[in-house]
Amino acid sequence: MYDVVLLTDHRYLEDVYPDEYSNNVITEDTLVKKALEKKGLRVFRTNWDNPDFDWSATHSILFRTTWDYFNRYAEFSNWLEDVSTKTSVINPAQMIRWNVDKHYLLDLQKKGVAIVPTYFIEPGDDRSLKDCVQDAGWDNAILKPAISGAARHTYKLNARNLPEHESIFKHLIAEESMLIQPFLANILSKGEVAHMVMGGKYTHSVLKLAKPGDFRVQDDFGGTIHDYQPNSEEIKFVEYVMSKLDPVPAYGRVDVIWDDNNELVVSELELIEPELWFRRNHQAAEILAQTVSKYFK
Repeated sequence: MYDVVLLTDHRYLEDVYPDEYSNNVITEDTLVKKALEKKGLRVFRTNWDNPDFDWSATHSILFRTTWDYFNRYAEFSNWLEDVSTKTSVINPAQMIRWNVDKHYLLDLQKKGVAIVPTYFIEPGDDRSLKDCVQDAGWDNAILKPAISGAARHTYKLNARNLPEHESIFKHLIAEESMLIQPFLANILSKGEVAHMVMGGKYTHSVLKLAKPGDFRVQDDFGGTIHDYQPNSEEIKFVEYVMSKLDPVPAYGRVDVIWDDNNELVVSELELIEPELWFRRNHQAAEILAQTVSKYFK
């Protein structure tokens, strides 16, 4: 019945426009839908957990704005396993499973990609948070879950505030992997740059800045978005990151910051449902559609 189904979550269905945030979601999904239709593809949009949709009725599904999956990961994981037996998944299901868990950062590092140094703590570890931070070796650090999004349970740590985070850490580590990274001060002055890549080729970027007094660049916490034009070194870096993946993703976002030596490092690689800011570059939606159309040749 369909060539491509665009996946969202139930909060962003087409008949719901409660705020500017949702409007941006629907605007960008509409740009992708129209670009795919211009390629002659039959396109539908629905929530990933729609119980009434027959997933075998579409050639492929394209993840777009499934922004509730990390709060329902067990349910999402079971659904992904089932749906991947019924239709083609873009990006591939195996790649999505790999990218869900931030242990992927270590895989990138092994392939020669510069990342933010990362120390993982596995479920059931009975060390205190203080001991884990000491073992990681950074006086100022960031704590976050290995499976997360939108800065869920992301905390900035130092010697003074460690005691107040011991309780939440003990609760979290009982059930999920956590990670510690050094706090890189350039995030406050230079921000984080999100680079969009379609079919392995760079398309556009945005600069994300935290609000004064915070370190989180997400708009959920008052962060702001700005136009950004990367130099050739930055573009080469993000395309190099994507070239290390097999297959090359149809779409992706490489989030990059500057370390304490002002070198580029990957903070996140988003291959599941990244915000891609098509509203700032409509042509990127056309490039994504061209990439997706190759799946039908």
